[in-house]
Formats: sequence, C-alpha cells, structure tokens
Amino acid sequence: MKVLVLGSTGYIGSAVVRRLTAEGHQVVHLAKDADRLPAGAPGLVGDLADPASLRAAVTDDIDAVVNLATPTGDEAVDAAAVDALTERLRGSGRAFVYTSGVWVLGATGDAPVDEDAPTNAIAIVGYRPRIEQRALATGGDDVRAVVVRPGIVYGRGGGIPGLMTDWAREHGAGRYVGSAATRWPMVHVDDLAELFVLAVTKADAGSVLHGVAHEAVPVAALAAAADIAAGGSGRAEPWPLEQAAEAVGSPFAEALGLNQVVSGQRAVAELGWLPSRPYVLTELTEPAGGDRG
Repeated sequence: MKVLVLGSTGYIGSAVVRRLTAEGHQVVHLAKDADRLPAGAPGLVGDLADPASLRAAVTDDIDAVVNLATPTGDEAVDAAAVDALTERLRGSGRAFVYTSGVWVLGATGDAPVDEDAPTNAIAIVGYRPRIEQRALATGGDDVRAVVVRPGIVYGRGGGIPGLMTDWAREHGAGRYVGSAATRWPMVHVDDLAELFVLAVTKADAGSVLHGVAHEAVPVAALAAAADIAAGGSGRAEPWPLEQAAEAVGSPFAEALGLNQVVSGQRAVAELGWLPSRPYVLTELTEPAGGDRG
C-alpha cells in the first residue's frame, strides 16, 4: 500500500514508518516544513491549519492516510483537518486512521474498560472525542475510518517514562503524581506501531481500537524504575499535584495523576495483534533487554 503519514518523524510516527516500510508498504511523509521531511524519502509539505495543503496531499494513488500529527489544540482547526484529509477518500473504501488516546476515557475505576465505554475526557484532550466521532462518521461515505487510542507509550528511551527518568535524574528520586495506587495502561512504541499497520491493512470501517498491551501499570513502581534508569537505587516519592502543575502545566499534571485500567483485547481478538516487547519496568531497569524488533 501507499500510505500518507502525518507526524511521521515523531516518536510514534517514526516507529510506524519503520514498521510500514519493513512490511513492504510505501510511505509518503507529510510535514509542516520541508526541512522536517526525511532526506531521500517521498514527502510533501502540509499543515493541519491549511486544509488545502491536506486535500492536495491525498492523491488518487494514496491507499491510506494515517494521522499521527499532534493536534493543534483548536477544535475547529482539527475538525477541518479531518474533513480535508478524508474529502478525496470518500466513496473509495480507502483507509483513514486517526490517532486519539486513552485519556478520552477519563478515570476508569478498577475494572478494565474496553472500547464500548463512554468517554469522559480530561481537560488536555477535552474535545478529542468529538474529533473521533467526526472521523468515524466518514464511514457513511465509504471511508474505512479507524480510531486508535494508544495507552501511555514507552520504549526506545522516549514517551512519558523517558520524562520520568529525566525527572528522577534531576530530583534524585522517581516521582509520581497522585496516589501510589494510580495505574496507567501502557504499550511499547514498537508494539503500537504493529497495531497501526494492522489498523491500516485489516481493521473494519468504524473500528475503535485501544493500543494497550498492559492494562494497569502502577505508577509508583514506574517511578522507582525510572529512578534506577537514572542511576538511582529505586526511590519513588509522590509529586504533589500543585507542584507538578507548576512544573508541567495543570492539564498535563492532571493527566499524570489519572488512574486508568484499560483493555486492549479487542485488537488482539479482531486483528491478531500480539504485543511482544519487554514490560515497561524491564525496559527501564534493563535497557539492554529492550528495543528488540
């Protein structure tokens, strides 16, 4: 397939491009500036805030569009971007994969929730459920629209666990927001990339898929592992919400303290997704054992 990828040079996007390429697909990169395009790779310049540039990028030979670009924070702009990216896909059965995230579910309680759970988005992703629905609605015009909601992504030294390692190095101990009982649904970036390829090639129109390999990772244990990764002894201490908000902003601090238990079994059952990378605590404390595949 020939796949147009927005956000192709980002943390998740780079992994998705690696996997698409490894499986024989041709990637066309779409970046905001020409200097962000990978050297020697097919690429176009386009901006989420410029619908005309997005429409022009979706040529007749594009088989699928994967939107991994960071949302603008402006609902009207992001909605117009979905409309522009799907305009030339309508009536064709071609795929459009939109990237959301599990934060749209809000706090979940102790039982794992699946894709049928109602959304209760926290502030940092407040309007995202409406963009999800806008994307999925294009299925009525014969677009194979799919929404992927990644959990907290780790691996290859990046994601929020990478930030936690930096914070542990800076403060002399691992830090976590909220209760020690708080849990996060998580996924290795390379396992997530495999899910995106399955979404592009196999998922049915209207699918919502949780990219979650581990339903509930205790954040206190994650903070302790981050301290070990930073060269410490595995200390972890609470980071009061008010202090975290001063350091990283209130919306992100709220997200860091969000307690969630989320199931990713639908992708396993329906698409044959088989996450296989090391568990996040292993990845952080034994880095030589990570980054396989």
